[in-house]
Amino acid sequence: MLIRNKRRWEIAEREATPEAAFLDRRQILAAAGLGAVGLGAAALPLGVTGRAAAQEADPTADLYPAKRNGKFTLDRGLTPEEINAHYNNFYEFSTDKELADAAQRLRTRPWQVKFDGLVEAEKTVDIDTLIRAMPLEERLYRHRCVEAWSMTVPWTGFPLAALVAYAKPLAAAKYVRMETFLDADMAPGQNQPWYPWPYIEGLTMAEATNDLAFMVTGAYGKPVMKQMGAPLRLATPWKYGFKSIKSIVRFSFVEERPVGLWEALQSSEYGFWANVNPEVPHPRWSQAEERVLHTGERVPTLLFNGYAEEVAGLYKGLENEPLYM
Repeated sequence: MLIRNKRRWEIAEREATPEAAFLDRRQILAAAGLGAVGLGAAALPLGVTGRAAAQEADPTADLYPAKRNGKFTLDRGLTPEEINAHYNNFYEFSTDKELADAAQRLRTRPWQVKFDGLVEAEKTVDIDTLIRAMPLEERLYRHRCVEAWSMTVPWTGFPLAALVAYAKPLAAAKYVRMETFLDADMAPGQNQPWYPWPYIEGLTMAEATNDLAFMVTGAYGKPVMKQMGAPLRLATPWKYGFKSIKSIVRFSFVEERPVGLWEALQSSEYGFWANVNPEVPHPRWSQAEERVLHTGERVPTLLFNGYAEEVAGLYKGLENEPLYM
């Protein structure tokens, strides 16, 4: 008989928030306590759905909603879409969390993705061609920001491992370096000279091919919104959120470890590894707890954000590395 031990972060599929519940605005507001009390209606403008609908027509919209992969479940309810859509970090457009309007300047078509470095053959592919070549599915993931808040998101996309296979890296490649767009006319935040634009992030090849590493093209049953990193972003749920680079245009397979934007700015606070660990504080605040975005509740943070079973083995032999900053 096969006995499967339940992971700490898992619940039964029947306990997950039903899709209809998070798609229905009234149910969302009721579940989150955002009626006449709580945050109040004024805190969540009605325009979010309209803005999403007003984005340029997405040629891959027919692929959503994708089938949910029941392997990835949660220990808490989903963050309602309207909250997630109004609480974002995207410094290319603003340092304010309420940047949804500003991010509508992002032009997501045409969009080209380049694969270069240590690969069999360098190539550039249209984003819609790439998405249609990949096995789309929905996964329910935790998201833990280094700022000590968290959300839960129904991402749609495909395993980063599938993209690695598509790129055909050479055996000499040790890391995958990811790069976002650079267009200061479109993204006014890129005019700020103290940030080393464009946004860069990287993973080891072992991390990139781990089953949890996920390329996001959608959320909440439709193409991902601009403020969330359209048309292609990364989700690495065992790491702090700044590792999950948005609006990617380039994947380079390299031997030398990439230096990310935040690491370049302040390596003592934002390192390459950035794995979640409640026992390792940020230099300016504790990481022992997190604020659940849609409830305001403070809950204990788990090692690797609750995904230790899946990823702890990646770091065997690396104990002398600063794995948790």
